[in-house]
Amino acid sequence: VNGHTVTFANGDAPAATTLPAGSGVNNQLVTDGKGNSTVYLNSGTVQDVMNAIDLASGVQNATITGGGATLANSSGANASIATNALVLSTSTGSDLKISGNNTLLSAFGLNSGATGVGSFSADRTASTTAGATVSRSGMVQAGSTLSVNGKTITFADAKLPAAADYGSGKVTGKNVITDGSGNSTVYLQGGTMDDVLTAIDIASGAQVAPVSNGAATLAVASGSEASKVLSGGQLQISSGMAGDLKISGTGNALSALGLAGAQGTGTSFNVARTATAGGISGKTLTFDSFNGGTAVNITIGDGTNGTVKSLSDLNTALKANNLQASIDTTGKLTISAANDYASSTLGSTLSGGKIGGTAASFFSAPTDPVADPVAQSTRANLVKQYNDVMDQIKTTAQDASFNGVNLLNGDQLKLVFNETGKSTLNIEGVTFDPNGLGLSKLTAGTDFIDNAATNKTLATLTTASTTLRSQASALGSNLSVVQARQSFSKDLINVLQTGSSNLTLA
Repeated sequence: VNGHTVTFANGDAPAATTLPAGSGVNNQLVTDGKGNSTVYLNSGTVQDVMNAIDLASGVQNATITGGGATLANSSGANASIATNALVLSTSTGSDLKISGNNTLLSAFGLNSGATGVGSFSADRTASTTAGATVSRSGMVQAGSTLSVNGKTITFADAKLPAAADYGSGKVTGKNVITDGSGNSTVYLQGGTMDDVLTAIDIASGAQVAPVSNGAATLAVASGSEASKVLSGGQLQISSGMAGDLKISGTGNALSALGLAGAQGTGTSFNVARTATAGGISGKTLTFDSFNGGTAVNITIGDGTNGTVKSLSDLNTALKANNLQASIDTTGKLTISAANDYASSTLGSTLSGGKIGGTAASFFSAPTDPVADPVAQSTRANLVKQYNDVMDQIKTTAQDASFNGVNLLNGDQLKLVFNETGKSTLNIEGVTFDPNGLGLSKLTAGTDFIDNAATNKTLATLTTASTTLRSQASALGSNLSVVQARQSFSKDLINVLQTGSSNLTLA
């Protein structure tokens, strides 16, 4: 059956524990898990035979655990009996071809009863549901291939192999195995059109699927869009960003996917990414300085002579002007303020960034940013904490008084070192309340509203910190002078006291 063997044997099926590794028993059927089976006739039934045919044709698959085989449908309909007739089904990817002893075939009504070796075949369109219009050419045949931008996609009429047999990486949630370099195999038993499009996207670079430990994680490449089936049944295939789309194939893959029409032949399909009428190739886009950034003048083109070709190129040009670009799943290009200036309106009088150029008409009018209430609540709480610290700085400076002198509130301290008052040290005080340090209270909803506003406050704090360190150094120097004079005075007093004591003794 389709290149696999179904053998009939006397006796009963052996126990699961006696089977070789990789084989499994299901009722009176033993399968090797690869489509070949043995049916034991002593207690076997027609159902066992139908299951064996389904395993060979790919309609069913077997999962083998501990010598037992669990059968499950892969594609098509399981073989059945209807009013004294045997109903067989092909798999998704292959016609049904059965050869064997004619007497045996006749027992199942699959030939005229002649002796010798005979055969039976049925293609995948021999029977359809009522009202269905199935075209054989509309289904990809096993063994067909697609070459997409030099990468190969192979179609196999089999179920997805076990994890140990992947060899490369199974794309998560898909009936596709890829080698991580763009080449893939689509398994038709249980496969869908989405699996085919996934393999095409991996080959074109529209999606990436890096392989790790036998698994491939699928993600849409930056600036690209995943291919999809439109509501009318048409395929929308993305070229990706790396190059034009060039597809060739063997078997019926191109015609089955509708790629052998006006834009291609039976063996190739090519679509260039050149701009269509009304496109933006050759048009310019300008932005005035936005929040102090560098004004931008962009020409959209093929990437040569300084023109912008990709989303990455566009973002590189916009970055110096505090702007960024993104493309959503519908292909819409959006240019917005960089995260640091998230509260700014593009093109406003306050922030700048007015748009111009011949491509400006393609864009809608800039809209005001919409604040995230949760984030702004957190920032408002930070503003309150900051203002509380400002109050503490003010009261601490006011309380830094000793003997009526407060060097942090603008007072001056004069130290006299001798009895004539000619040796003195004047220490100039400073006003180091928040205002004196260049700090002021913040307003919720205005300050800390985005990263740029926060960075302004950080800059004033850095300046205040530098001022404090400088003044601390100056006060430290004065303290050293006072301590030196104090030490000198103590030593002099000790000398005088010693001399006085000696004179008294004398």
